[in-house]
Amino acid sequence: MILISWNIDSLNAALTGTSERAEETRKVLSQIHDKQPAIIAIQETKLRATGPTKKHQEILTAEFPEYDYVWRSAEEPARKGYAGTMYLYQKGLKPKVTYPEIGAPTPMDQEGRIITLEFAQYFVTQVYTPNSGNGLKRLSERQEWDKKYLEYLQKLDNKKPVLASGDYNCAHEEIDLKHPDNNHHSAGFTDEERTGFSQLLDAGFCDTFRKINGNVTDVYSWWAQRVRTAKANNSGWRIDYWLTSNRIADKVNRSEMIDTGSRADHCPILLDIDL
Repeated sequence: MILISWNIDSLNAALTGTSERAEETRKVLSQIHDKQPAIIAIQETKLRATGPTKKHQEILTAEFPEYDYVWRSAEEPARKGYAGTMYLYQKGLKPKVTYPEIGAPTPMDQEGRIITLEFAQYFVTQVYTPNSGNGLKRLSERQEWDKKYLEYLQKLDNKKPVLASGDYNCAHEEIDLKHPDNNHHSAGFTDEERTGFSQLLDAGFCDTFRKINGNVTDVYSWWAQRVRTAKANNSGWRIDYWLTSNRIADKVNRSEMIDTGSRADHCPILLDIDL
């Protein structure tokens, strides 16, 4: 079974935009469709509280006719059009869908950051982890989020195995970003965030990319859009992950990035697992 996860940085721009970047994003969506994944997880949809517009729905139906979809958007008191997640899954699948609140600091639980699909033998869940922000102004709230998210995954894992994906906004080790020495006080690579991710793995979850690919270097999932040379120079960060419960990690065949050419920001990540 193939599953793909991607922080798309605005589903509206991807589906209806007219810019060169929107065209690049649509090409990536086409790549994803061609791989015929069973499940597609999308983060940072940035849709309004009422979800996909009629136009969005028409395009999704035309471009992904084999898929049903569910979504979760930010709602008050969260900022409008902020964060948000979506799943597309093949119509033969009939998951139970939940939209959990984990007891995170306000308004994180209202930012549409987690959707979970429950199947007979396992859970598939995605997350768009809050960024610690400029000047690390949200770091303390982020630490509380990490604690609550870990507790949530453990609750799932106590029932059945878990496949968890998303933008975790954390490069775990120095090997996971191009310039670690310059970023120890940057959001996404603070000691606090890295410790939080270590605690997640120590609780019984596997970073499938490292399990399959070992200590391969210079493989990233995010390149800053605002730094024009970041993608060309492969000056990136690996902050997007497919995690699995340790007890099913040996069923993973592939865990890899999908090449997006010159398009910066996040690339999709692919998991191939026998379940």
